[in-house]
Amino acid sequence: MRASTRREFVAGPAGKIECAVDAPSGAARGAALVAHPHPQFGGTLDNKVVQTLARAFVELGYEAWRPNFRGVGASEGSHDNGIGEVEDLFFVYEKINAAAVVLGGFSFGAAMQVRLSTRVKFERMVLVGVSAANFALPPVPAGTIVIHGERDETVPLAAVLDWARPQELAVLVLPGADHFFHRKLPALKLAVTANWK
Repeated sequence: MRASTRREFVAGPAGKIECAVDAPSGAARGAALVAHPHPQFGGTLDNKVVQTLARAFVELGYEAWRPNFRGVGASEGSHDNGIGEVEDLFFVYEKINAAAVVLGGFSFGAAMQVRLSTRVKFERMVLVGVSAANFALPPVPAGTIVIHGERDETVPLAAVLDWARPQELAVLVLPGADHFFHRKLPALKLAVTANWK
């Protein structure tokens, strides 16, 4: 966590939601809501992939919000199998109240953002290691950035391609990357910023 990161608490449906917020150096062009991986497997707002996504969004000029899902860190409540977690994201989205919002997520968090995307207005979405094998996911808008590791051992690349294929959705594959992008975080960050238009 950067020294400039501030903590915010949002009133959510299961109690307070802890958020880490990073701001760009100048005026923000909008806000990015970034969701972390599965809470029952150690996922938190401090996950390295989530922090990398937040840094990419800050570099692009967005204020990045990283909430802890219910039952994680100082967030109240308990895990709700992906139902309450979408509600948590919605409450943080409402709190942000920015003119322009982008959605980002990693693994479980990416799947939750896909579900949230059917309910809210947003500019763009970045999905990293999206859990397409574990959740039924609706289609996403054209222009969504989907990034996946070639050697992802948690979410098979084939499952993501099967989800993307009917949508004619491009999937950016990082060669040699595993699910957590070990030693590939700079390449992941560049994959977001270089593909942003």
